[in-house]
Amino acid sequence: MALEERTNRILTTHVGSLPRPDALSTMMAEGATATPAFDKAVREAVDVIVRRQAEVGIDIVDDGEQSKPGFVAYVLDRVGGFSPREDMPDGFLKTRETKAFPEFYSCGHSGTALPRVATTTAIKYTGHKQLRADIENLKAALQNVKVADVFMPAASPASIEAWQVNRCYKSDDECLYAIAEAMREEYEAIVAAGFMLQIDDPRLVMHYMLHPEMSIEDARRWIVSRIAALNHALRNIPPERIRHHTCYGINMGPRTSDLEFRHVVDLVLTIRANFYSFEAANPRHEHEWRVWENVKLPAGKAILPGVITQSSVLVEHPELVAERIQRFASLVGRENVIASADCGFASTPRAIPEVHPAIVWEKFRSLAEGARIATRTLWNR
Repeated sequence: MALEERTNRILTTHVGSLPRPDALSTMMAEGATATPAFDKAVREAVDVIVRRQAEVGIDIVDDGEQSKPGFVAYVLDRVGGFSPREDMPDGFLKTRETKAFPEFYSCGHSGTALPRVATTTAIKYTGHKQLRADIENLKAALQNVKVADVFMPAASPASIEAWQVNRCYKSDDECLYAIAEAMREEYEAIVAAGFMLQIDDPRLVMHYMLHPEMSIEDARRWIVSRIAALNHALRNIPPERIRHHTCYGINMGPRTSDLEFRHVVDLVLTIRANFYSFEAANPRHEHEWRVWENVKLPAGKAILPGVITQSSVLVEHPELVAERIQRFASLVGRENVIASADCGFASTPRAIPEVHPAIVWEKFRSLAEGARIATRTLWNR
């Protein structure tokens, strides 16, 4: 990923989802997506979002996931085998978070939805047309800008698995690998198009919080098995074209039950990728930069720590952003740090987004300025 530039300065990127135009969000909410008007709106939105990223100083850009109704939900239109659940229960998952703060989550704050679909027939990838449109839209938008690199996000097998209940395969493990094999087609097509592939994998570290019955060792065993399925799906792709992202969701909650990164960092580093994106800017995880005091980053790999966060509307000061970057650089090397965000800023189209678009772009400006400050310090300029 732009190695020659990484040896000269701190590059900037983000996690993927960015605010959509109101008209596009409305079309998604109303289900008016299989229309020429929607296709035109997506093309225009991608063109604007790519240009806007470059203008505010983002070096490694994406399409903002403008065509997707959600970072996992989009898969329901691209993978065959899923049907609406006939036995759909009411309510939300009873997680460590909702059990610890029931009053907070009962007042309308985001909880965690139960799986709404079931796997009823053999899983297969059917989203070639939609993926081709995403690739073409992004390539067209890139003609107007100069950037260091380009990535396209895709959901992990573990995240997709969590959205369904198995009603088809003999075992959940067999179902997981069927999902992985189907998504392999999307992963390989993204890289073949010349883009970096980003695996969106929040479930990897969220599973522990979502299942209060699990111990940390139980969670680690679960994570090992899901990494194995992911690596199976990535087997044909050079690791230098893969970035892996995990996080604890966009939830603006207390988050006291997040699995600490020290419990999983050794497992994350076994993922077939050369770039690792994780939360490091919000108050529950900022202290975890010290994990790298005791963990050696393998040669040829780099980290994309969050130095701005989606979990607060406060805009981080550029000097603080620079300090965060320098902490990581002091431990893993300046050329092995790419400044990023904790999570996406618009994982689903909402009438009232968690973070207003104006604030998102101001955070990105602070990210870019912080990277420039860190560059001057780290390269003694």
